[in-house]
Amino acid sequence: MWSTTLTRTLSFNTALMSAAVILAAVLGGGVLLIARRIFSRRKALRSLSYPASLMRGKTVIVTGANSGIGKATAAELLKLQARVIMACRDRRRAEEAAQDIKNQAGANQGELVIKNLDLASLQSVRSFCEEVIREEPRIDVLINNAGLYQCPYSRTEEGYEMQLGVNLLGHYLLTNLLLDLLKQSAPSRIVVVSSKLYKYGSINFEDLNSEQNYNKAFCYSQSKLANLLFTRELACRLDGTGVTVNALTPGIVRTRLGRHVNIPLLIKPLFLLVSWLFFKSPLEGAQTPLYLACSPEVEGVSGKCFANCEEEQLLSKATDDHTAKRLWDLSESMVGLRR
Repeated sequence: MWSTTLTRTLSFNTALMSAAVILAAVLGGGVLLIARRIFSRRKALRSLSYPASLMRGKTVIVTGANSGIGKATAAELLKLQARVIMACRDRRRAEEAAQDIKNQAGANQGELVIKNLDLASLQSVRSFCEEVIREEPRIDVLINNAGLYQCPYSRTEEGYEMQLGVNLLGHYLLTNLLLDLLKQSAPSRIVVVSSKLYKYGSINFEDLNSEQNYNKAFCYSQSKLANLLFTRELACRLDGTGVTVNALTPGIVRTRLGRHVNIPLLIKPLFLLVSWLFFKSPLEGAQTPLYLACSPEVEGVSGKCFANCEEEQLLSKATDDHTAKRLWDLSESMVGLRR
């Protein structure tokens, strides 16, 4: 009896303390939230400084354009009167996002097109590229935005570790198959979305496909480092073609990217508060890809990485030409471009 009462008392006290912590966090963060929202709005309006017709007559492909940074980027490009191709895996979600984007874009908007693309299937990538080459006379910008973050172990259609397959190999094949059209459309641009978490990765050539061991955090960081090395090698190969390629690290953004991360139920309210206080909104996160896609300031700039619309200095492992070349050659073989 005494033990049961004690247990109930401790449980009540624990719940009370948890509620107090959450309440204190909410009250204590109120002022910061207001300041954050005011400051964020000022930053988010940066895209409005571009001329309204800046992208008229230009065609832009955005992978993963149905949510998060990709959706926000597509929306801003549509406002700038671009022809935006939403390259998405889930047709239903893409159509819902497209309707939302159109409703927000206003009267003088560009054109929005949905095409199916599953980066976890190299056959899907090939089919997408065949359709684009057949139907589109030009591609002015390719934004490699889609990605997976710390998902449970799974494999792509071809048997590659999912984060490596989607974040690197799918985009590697996509970019290479569209290069001729991009060159014909020059001056044109390629934008690669990486992450600051590249700092915690390395290219494990001995087990690139994680067949011996799978660490979801390492594999994500490895794939984002691979994005930067891909950008560096591609920039060298495109020198003199009129096609530029640059990478970016968007920072921490409130998107569905972290949907595979399990947050304890008790901590979730506090996490949501912190995310609203300190994480970027998707529109804020979209400012750097938008900048690299259309700003005159980066015309002719290639092989660089940007953060907050400014050039970012990378760690030496992200600028290693030998590793970049080795990874390029291996990727070429893995996606079937090297016979």
